[in-house]
Amino acid sequence: MYRSHNNGELRIDNAKQEVCLSGWVQKVRDKGFMVWVDLRDRYGITQLIFDGERTDAGIVDQARSLGREFVVQVKGQVIEREAKNDQMPTGDIEILVTEIIVLNKSKTPPFTIENETDGGDELRMKYRYLDIRRNPVRENLIFRSKVTMEVRNYLSKEGFIDVETPYLIKSTPEGARDFVVPSRMNEGQFYALPQSPQTFKQLLMVGGLDKYFQIVKCFRDEDLRADRQPEFTQIDCEMAFVEQEDILNTFEGLVKHLLKEIKGVDIAEFPRMTYEEAIRTYGNDKPDIRFDMKFGELNDLAKEKGFGVFDSQELVVGIAVPGCAGYSRKQLDKIVDFVKKPQIGANGLIWVKFNEDGTFKSSVDKFFDQDQLKQWADRLDAKEGDLLLVMAGDVNKVRTQLSTLRMEMAEQLGMRESNEFAPLWVVDFPLLEWDEDSERYHAMHHPFTSPKPEDMHLLESDPGKVRANAYDMVLNGNEIGGGSIRIFDKETQARMFDLLGFTKEEAIDQFGFLMNAFEYGAPPHGGLAFGLDRLVAILGGQETIRDFIAFPKNNSGRDVMIDAPSNIDDDQLKELHLKINL
Repeated sequence: MYRSHNNGELRIDNAKQEVCLSGWVQKVRDKGFMVWVDLRDRYGITQLIFDGERTDAGIVDQARSLGREFVVQVKGQVIEREAKNDQMPTGDIEILVTEIIVLNKSKTPPFTIENETDGGDELRMKYRYLDIRRNPVRENLIFRSKVTMEVRNYLSKEGFIDVETPYLIKSTPEGARDFVVPSRMNEGQFYALPQSPQTFKQLLMVGGLDKYFQIVKCFRDEDLRADRQPEFTQIDCEMAFVEQEDILNTFEGLVKHLLKEIKGVDIAEFPRMTYEEAIRTYGNDKPDIRFDMKFGELNDLAKEKGFGVFDSQELVVGIAVPGCAGYSRKQLDKIVDFVKKPQIGANGLIWVKFNEDGTFKSSVDKFFDQDQLKQWADRLDAKEGDLLLVMAGDVNKVRTQLSTLRMEMAEQLGMRESNEFAPLWVVDFPLLEWDEDSERYHAMHHPFTSPKPEDMHLLESDPGKVRANAYDMVLNGNEIGGGSIRIFDKETQARMFDLLGFTKEEAIDQFGFLMNAFEYGAPPHGGLAFGLDRLVAILGGQETIRDFIAFPKNNSGRDVMIDAPSNIDDDQLKELHLKINL
């Protein structure tokens, strides 16, 4: 037996018990006459004491020779500590060691195994197995496990069946780039790793399973950011004989359950907002509604007043930032510099101070009088003491720019509290979006999304105006899940492929199996997929998903620990019928 107890469970009630503990050496403190060792495992830390008067001299010498991260087993008696430590659960006791065995020695770690470490991101990723020993990383992984267990519990109680779908599938042209896998037995042919189990879960509905879920790995070969990985995990769900309302109610229930069980937070309602309203009011389709600062469009109040900057642009739009009318010129210049950054791309902005005495001071006082600025303030729901920030430009571009500024101001003002949760449904997305480069439509979600029934007639006359029977769940300004009611008849699906530029032959080649399935009694169905990594990060109070993944890739898509991707030898290439030309 390596241990009778773990290193986080012993208390004063265990005093005088003989125990056996195992773990890693966190710290050694040698006072000459006495040695203390902190022994750590995933459950906590227990202090060991090696006393020259009560402990064999050879064992004391062993303790002095221990290095950081040595793996040891000790036996001894639980005794009450003279100097208690109320900062740790085991702080009332220590172990008077009578026997010690070094199970494995350790090289000196390349960074400190502490809550606050001296290791940079790349170094810690290279030695991720050591990083996992640190409390913050370990607790994040335990937190993730708790979330996934609650997801499984909720969905299982709701009658969902956990079904595995294949990882080696067929490559399709829609969506992001596929990761492809050469087939050794089928020369010149390739599998693809799934970006989503989309078609398989629809086939499960055709198969009559009614309610499906899977916590599943998915893969996309795309450019990476802090919240993206080439492999990621979805909570993938599908239901048959449902309408949109059934889906929304079911998965509101799931998120309410998670917030209650994981965070102790009760959410009364999930507001709903159309895509058009989200874009017009917040400048993006995943607005953070923990704070206000709604957009106000000012064209009728600001254009044709002799100010050329406004007159020459499509849209003049602004926000009211609460309590910032006292900003200095230096602070205002910083805001202007922020929007001029290349990644934002604005030429500048107009500021208006709504002073506490009800007067206005602005960067355009030469062009607009007090009454006109008061109209701006009313449009933006501004109050005395607020700062108005106004931008102008092409409609889509300026909304995106102002949305970024809104988030930046909220961050600066501490409005994005990680322990506050504001969920939102965004509905009625466009079904299709026109791509100027390819001169064809692309599916805003995916090709299997159903049009809203009342817009079905527009598929023939004006497809760009068709709204999708689709919905996204947004939490704190992040899209955490999305889905739709699916097309379930062959004719509508064929028309959708036609609108997306597929020839009849291409549609049959790529998706003939699904079209055929629709001819055998496919039920109405729909579903949703949550991004588990992102959901866990937000529930954990962070926005970087990498902190909640055991072995993440870096921003170049590399695993620096195992050095992947890597070259393969010529024999393997030959077996796979591949030739690399350098």
